[in-house]
Amino acid sequence: MHKHIPSYTEYAGGRHEPASKGPYKLPFQRPPDHQRTYYSAGVEDVISSMTSRMRDKDLARMFENCFPNTVDTTVKWFCDSKEGPVSFITAGDMDAAWLRDNLWQIKAYESLLPYDLAIRKLWQGVINFFSCYLAQAPYTNSFQPPKASDLECVSDHVVSMSDDVVHPPIDPTLSFEGKYALDSLSCFLKTTNIYVQQTNDTSILNRQWYRALNALLEVLDEQSQSTFDESGRVQEPAYSFERPTTISSDSVYNGPDQPPNSGTGNPVKRCGLVKSAFRASDDATIFPYHIPANAMLEVELKRTAEHIRTFAPSLATKCLSISRRIAEAICSYGTTTHPVFGKVFAYEVDGYGSQVLMDDASPPSLLSLPYLGFVKASDTIYQNTRRMVLCREGNPYYVVGGELEGQGSPHIDLETMWPIGTIMQIRTSSDDEEILRCLAILKKSSTFGLMHEGVNVNDTTKFLRTWYAWGNSAFGEMILDLSQRKAHLLFD
Repeated sequence: MHKHIPSYTEYAGGRHEPASKGPYKLPFQRPPDHQRTYYSAGVEDVISSMTSRMRDKDLARMFENCFPNTVDTTVKWFCDSKEGPVSFITAGDMDAAWLRDNLWQIKAYESLLPYDLAIRKLWQGVINFFSCYLAQAPYTNSFQPPKASDLECVSDHVVSMSDDVVHPPIDPTLSFEGKYALDSLSCFLKTTNIYVQQTNDTSILNRQWYRALNALLEVLDEQSQSTFDESGRVQEPAYSFERPTTISSDSVYNGPDQPPNSGTGNPVKRCGLVKSAFRASDDATIFPYHIPANAMLEVELKRTAEHIRTFAPSLATKCLSISRRIAEAICSYGTTTHPVFGKVFAYEVDGYGSQVLMDDASPPSLLSLPYLGFVKASDTIYQNTRRMVLCREGNPYYVVGGELEGQGSPHIDLETMWPIGTIMQIRTSSDDEEILRCLAILKKSSTFGLMHEGVNVNDTTKFLRTWYAWGNSAFGEMILDLSQRKAHLLFD
């Protein structure tokens, strides 16, 4: 299936009737039926069931727009052949497939996996697509369309990538961008783990998937090494990334676009953690041991080991060993005592004792650690960390303005909050007042009834990206979560 449809970016920038019956009068932003890219009866049933009961009609409209946004607009190609389904799901307004975005985009449909065949096949297709591509290019964060799709390779981006110097070299017909981020690998594992857990279907763990797993584990080995050998000499790096030009003057992005030291990153000492050249925002890390990404990996390796132990016991043992090593290293190297907030998790470290204390809105983040399954929300160190990252005094990227407040990111500027951070604040809160306050912020930031990537905290008419598929799915998933644990906040 390959649908040529008009640009949803332009459509999402308009206001379509009927407006919601709440005070914000939010537009109906689903594309016409014939322009939607994928159909799931389960998705439609959930929308009908939820919106008919929701008290707040503006929130209901946002759910109606956001929850189906991935299947409505981003499934650019789907093929169900005898070799198995293959899904090419784009990040939305950029026509490449990101490992991390694909996970967070389809995760909103997790509860449909046991009984909705359309969602199950779409999910299988995502796993099959990345199994094939990751086995060939495990350091890649985003991929081009499959040749069989007849979709053109993507060349345009907010910055020119033609001069990127990447080692190992990337094939531009396969890889869209060669930014190695540890969370991308964790997202591949998590996508698989969710599918197997929800369906009990282990047939997805085929030869191609195991090739991808072996390639992934090789990267983890390579990125666990010290910068210097025992004699003090610099070891040959397994990966480097250089973007020769500085930040483009016409780019909205301000974050660092390449790691220091000729693209290899700041030096690290082997300590049990795994390096990441980039964050989930696609900004370069300051110190390569990114704690949230390591925490996510620790959880997913442990889950992977459980799923494959019968079929590949030696690989399961290796996954479990790395998981335990990371957990111990986070405890030893990934925490510190803050003068105000007490013992907290650091955002990035180098194994020598240097640490970055901050948080970025995009998960994996410090705020998201319970959501990722690394700690319980009641954990003392996490609670200290949560207080630190949700205030200006503790997190330089928590932004407050006259209209909005919330977690931001060095990826943009110092006056932009990211709604996805506010969504994660709700996901990790049990306090009704805090949740209602955050829901009010999300409504106020939703100009067109959809999630933006970022919104100016002093002027909500200034925003980044008319629609943001990852953010839309995260909003839908968050509302479903509240319907289970805080139903009184949504329904009469």
